[in-house]
Amino acid sequence: MTPTLLAAAAPPALPHTDSDAQLLIAVLLSIGAIVVLITRLKLHPFLALTLGSGLLAAVAGAPFDKLLGSFSTGFGATVAGVGLLIGLGAMLGRLLADSGGANIIADTVLARSGPRALPWAMALIAAVLGLPLFFEVGVVLLIPIVLLVARRGNVPLMRIGIPALAGLSVLHGLVPPHPGPLVAVDALKADLGITLALGLLIAVPTLVVAGPLFARLAERWVGPLEIPQATAPEETEKPAHTPGFGAVLATILLPVALMLGKALVDVVVDDPKAMPQRIFDFIGSPLIALLAATLLGMVTLGRAAGFTKDRISDTVGKSLGPIAGIVFIVGAGGGFKQTLIDVGVGNAVSEWSAKWHISALLLGWLIAVLIRLATGSATVATITAAGILAPLAADMSATHAALLVLAIGAGSLFFSHVNDAGFWLVKEYFGMSVGQTLKSWSVMETVISVVAIALIMPLSLII
Repeated sequence: MTPTLLAAAAPPALPHTDSDAQLLIAVLLSIGAIVVLITRLKLHPFLALTLGSGLLAAVAGAPFDKLLGSFSTGFGATVAGVGLLIGLGAMLGRLLADSGGANIIADTVLARSGPRALPWAMALIAAVLGLPLFFEVGVVLLIPIVLLVARRGNVPLMRIGIPALAGLSVLHGLVPPHPGPLVAVDALKADLGITLALGLLIAVPTLVVAGPLFARLAERWVGPLEIPQATAPEETEKPAHTPGFGAVLATILLPVALMLGKALVDVVVDDPKAMPQRIFDFIGSPLIALLAATLLGMVTLGRAAGFTKDRISDTVGKSLGPIAGIVFIVGAGGGFKQTLIDVGVGNAVSEWSAKWHISALLLGWLIAVLIRLATGSATVATITAAGILAPLAADMSATHAALLVLAIGAGSLFFSHVNDAGFWLVKEYFGMSVGQTLKSWSVMETVISVVAIALIMPLSLII
């Protein structure tokens, strides 16, 4: 086992005020440096997190020969634990897009929805598509559909656009297998199945409030919008055949069902040696669940769309290039997280929270909010907050560790503004001004964050 920076830099209990002050300065300087490097100097987040980790270790007093030891350990562990899942999710998402499966879901639901039900239908479509897709990919797939529906149905753009964006954003921040929640689950040693179940429980009412209900207010605040004559950003060869609605839905929901099944069996059986639990522990593990869905998708999506074996292989291969940057950012975030832990920041936060009598859930939300506002990245906010709060989760029950993951995820969505790439993506697709985007998209993100933590806090008292 790699020796930690903590052993060389500071005593585990951190009994001296000077040590606490040094750690606080190290954390503030490193996070400040990451913020400046990303927002002002436009440095890639991977490089910013790497440099920030080195600055953190140096200011905290770690010897130079140990300077990047923790970063390398955390980077490798995070990529090994999360990188594979991100890759499989990207493969499934690309199969869904290229086979026409995403359009099948949209067309089927919209065909059965009246004008009043359209906002709810768009929220449902976004939530279903958002399960396997990254937020940016979901936006690219969904917004052209939103614009088409608004134009054909003569419906105000905000009325159906906000529910669609809310569906994608809620899933992105609260529900695995998205990168942020996955990294937080790994960092806090939370149970993935329980986190997924509780995440869906919190996500549904949050989506209702931030989606169809808030859309009415956003429509008034923003005013009428001219619908842009936008098309999908990348035209792909249309398949000769398309998969069936049931097959597409079953493929998307398979990993969710397997992971939820594992969580249910763990609660009901509660015997690690029992054969049913051993089976579900295997098939319900995130790697196996996503691998099964991806392999199934090659048949139910790829082959059903008439793809040859070479076309399926090419589609899967092309999905990995765009997510390389995400994997490196997540890995660097894991390295920064491990450095935070090893220099003793987590133990110090535990002591401070005990003195201040602040709920760990509220503390995690607040830390994620601050980092989100500063960096504009939900993933960076989730990774950093999870690293800081990791020691607090060690003594938590499985349900409370899962709720801490969700609290951090909720905080990471707070008030997206001009330093967030998603802000500009939404602005350009909807043809809005900066002010209109702030009144709609930014406020919607804040509503999601506040409603989610408002649901999580009382839920922690019940369970």
